[in-house]
Amino acid sequence: MGDGVTRTFVKICGITDQGMALHAASAGADAIGLVFYAKSPRVVDAETARGIAAALPAHVAPVALFVNEQAAEIARVINIVNPAIVQFHGDEDAGFCQQFGKPYWKAIRVNAATDLLNCQRLFAGAARLLLDTSSIEAGVYGGSGEIFDWNLIPPSMQGQIVLSGGLHHGNVATAITTIRPWGVDVSSGVEQTKGVKSKSRISQFMNEVLRANV
Repeated sequence: MGDGVTRTFVKICGITDQGMALHAASAGADAIGLVFYAKSPRVVDAETARGIAAALPAHVAPVALFVNEQAAEIARVINIVNPAIVQFHGDEDAGFCQQFGKPYWKAIRVNAATDLLNCQRLFAGAARLLLDTSSIEAGVYGGSGEIFDWNLIPPSMQGQIVLSGGLHHGNVATAITTIRPWGVDVSSGVEQTKGVKSKSRISQFMNEVLRANV
């Protein structure tokens, strides 16, 4: 991490402009998420994303997020944006995810029926598993603002996963001290309106992460 201190890794997802990306970086974020999913209110095009990624400090990782996208389109975006990490947030299998020559994160939408240990085996090649809330709304892949039951996370996985789903400045410290995840991911929890990030909420979120890591 850029500050040289071991603490919870933070990804701010759904960034759509350079100014907000640079604010997130200056506030202490370790990664910013660029969403390439047409149905998302946070979608960004490849050329805009390239500019955002290029403006980031070297220690902040651009992450390209896809949901059930065609391989050719993913390859095209990767070629333009050159993300450090590719995140798959749909129903992709491990073979699909690992074909692009980039470290990848696989999002798992968690509910009581999810076998997380089996997911860990299936996606053994993933750099990280990101655990998110399984929305009851069809076609919704993340960004719901809802928390899932953290008790569903096996203790053996807790320190390896990226925790997502319903996090905000009011609960992220509890999440970190309870689960001790490797990282946390936030999107709607740092927005002023759906799809529009708030600089003050990003700063509040980062302050709470740092407080929880003291």
